[in-house]
Amino acid sequence: MGYTITEKILLSHAKGISEIAPGDFIRANVDICLGNDITSPIAIREFRQLGKKKVFNQKRVCLVPDYFLPAKDIQSANQAKLLKEFAAEFGITNYFELGQMGVEHALLPERGLVLPGDLMIGADSHTCTHGALGAFATGVGSTDLAYAMAFGECWLKVPETIQIRFTGKPRKWVGGKDLILHVIADIGVAGALYKTLEFTGNTIEMLSMDDRFSMCNMAVEAGAKNGIIAPDKETEKYVKAAVRKYKPARKAYKVISSDEDAVYSDVREYNVSKLEPVVAAPHLPSNGKSVSQLKDIEVDQVVIGSCTNGRISDLKQAAAVIKNKKVHSRTRLVVIPATQAIYLEAIKEGYAETFVRAGGVFCTPSCGPCLGGHMGILAKGEVAVATTNRNFVGRMGHPQSSVYLSNPAIAAASAIKGMIAHPADL
Repeated sequence: MGYTITEKILLSHAKGISEIAPGDFIRANVDICLGNDITSPIAIREFRQLGKKKVFNQKRVCLVPDYFLPAKDIQSANQAKLLKEFAAEFGITNYFELGQMGVEHALLPERGLVLPGDLMIGADSHTCTHGALGAFATGVGSTDLAYAMAFGECWLKVPETIQIRFTGKPRKWVGGKDLILHVIADIGVAGALYKTLEFTGNTIEMLSMDDRFSMCNMAVEAGAKNGIIAPDKETEKYVKAAVRKYKPARKAYKVISSDEDAVYSDVREYNVSKLEPVVAAPHLPSNGKSVSQLKDIEVDQVVIGSCTNGRISDLKQAAAVIKNKKVHSRTRLVVIPATQAIYLEAIKEGYAETFVRAGGVFCTPSCGPCLGGHMGILAKGEVAVATTNRNFVGRMGHPQSSVYLSNPAIAAASAIKGMIAHPADL
C-alpha cells in the first residue's frame, strides 16, 4: 500500500517509526516554525518557563510582526517589542522588522525559507498556505510553537487525505481563489475536518504559484489540517528563484509526490471549464455563489490584499480592471501588498499609481483589516468585498457589518461599480 505526499513527509520527519497510517500520533522533527506579533508573545512566555538558554536553531525560527505594524496602539507596540527583544536575545536570524516584513505566509515562501518536502508549523491557522510548495504546513497553538522553538519537534496526528482533482481550463477572471471557494461551498466548513486536502489534476498545471498559494491558504476554511500540492516545474522555478535571490541558509530540498496506490478517504473531481468567479456571501466561506447570482448589493469598502490574495499577480489583475477608471463615490478601496518586494514591484509596474489615481489607497504590507485589526475596520451596517479568507460575523469590524469574499478581479470591479460586479459589467 502506497502513501500520500502528506504521509511521506510526515514519515520522513517522524521519530522512531518506519511506517505510518492515518490516525497515528507521531513525534516529528520541525524544519521551520513561525510566529507573529499576536501568537509569539504567548509562545515566548511559555518558552521562558521552560528555562531554555537557546532556541533549537537560530536560522529555523521565524518571527514576523505582520498583524499590527506600524503599531496601531500601545498594546500592539508592546507586542512587537517583545518579538524584537526576544529575537535579539536569542540571535534569531529570521526576525523581520517593519520595512522588511510582510504578511508571514507570503514572506517566507518569497525568501525561500520554506522548501518542498519540509515539515513546518506556525502559530497561525493559515500556515497551511505553504503547502503549495509541496511541504507539510499546519497551524498550531502558541504553546506548541514554544515547544518547537525549544526542542525542534512537535506532536502530530496523521490526517486522512481527501484528493481534490481539478480538470479543465479556467475561464478568464477565474483563478485559484474561485476554485477553493467552489470546493468549500461543496464540502462545507467542516467537510475536511482534520484531513489533508491534496489538490491535483491538469488544471493545477495551468495555475501560477500565486493561485496555488491562495488554494492551500483556504484549506483550513474547510476544516483541513493542511492543503498540499505536489511540486512540479512551476514550483521548482519559484523555489530556485527565491533561493537564488535571498540565499537562505538551507538550499537543498526534496520533491515528493503521492504514490499511485495511495489510499484516500475521499476523491472529489471538479471540471472548472464552465466555472464562473465565486463569491462567498456572509457569514461563512462556504456560502459560495456565482458572481452572477449576486445583484444590486452596494459596497462600502473593497480590500485587496492579505495572505490569500496580496501577491503581485493579484495586484496586476486588479490594476488591469481598474486602470483609467474611478472608484465609486460611495466606496473605499484599500490595497495592501503582501510584502515589501511586492510593494516595490507594484510601484515599478505602475499598479500602485493605478490604484491611487483611481481614488484608492495603497498601504504598507500588513494583515490590516483582514482580522479586524486596523487600516480599514467596518462600521455598523457596512458591506465589504475582500480578497481575504474569512467572512465570519464581526471578522472585519462591527458585528453588524458584512464581508463578501472574492478574487481580485471581482473586488476591483466592485470598487468601480460601487456594488458587487464582474469586470464584464464595467
